[in-house]
Amino acid sequence: MRELALHLLDIAENSISAQASNITIQVREDRAADRLFMAVIDDGKGMDPEMVARVIDPFVTSRTTRKVGLGIPLLKAAAEACNGGLTITSAPGVGTTIEVEFQLSHIDRMPLGSLAETFLSLLIGSPHVHWVFDVQVDQDGFVFDDQPIKQELDGVPLTEPDVLRFVREYLEEGLRQVHINQA
Repeated sequence: MRELALHLLDIAENSISAQASNITIQVREDRAADRLFMAVIDDGKGMDPEMVARVIDPFVTSRTTRKVGLGIPLLKAAAEACNGGLTITSAPGVGTTIEVEFQLSHIDRMPLGSLAETFLSLLIGSPHVHWVFDVQVDQDGFVFDDQPIKQELDGVPLTEPDVLRFVREYLEEGLRQVHINQA
């Protein structure tokens, strides 16, 4: 994967597969500390300690469509190559938190990519999930919680053209206001 947003998408899809009802994606850019933090937090099935220890192995996957799972191992390697790291906290029946950290200015750090498109894809692809997207750049923050919009829509699908346009513009404007560097 060439963009960090695609790694977030992959991990969030794992959360969906783990039957999560609530998924929060956090992105924090701390320019003074020269750090980029990302996290995906879910309330899915969770993993026992043995599986957590093995999940960074590219030949371990819970998917039945292929025999390898490269997303987390590749993200871990990318973070470590950029003076960062990856941690996984999980418990069966509770959920999983995957946190990753990079040196923000590291020459080998891949670009963040389009968070708006990633968030929108997750939102419309899994409307049954309660999504929270929390982005912070230094002291500026943008939080998108889909619950108020879903309540206001009262059954109108998120894929309706006017709704889709509104949500896309809302996400793009919120991210623009916090001045997140998606390149």
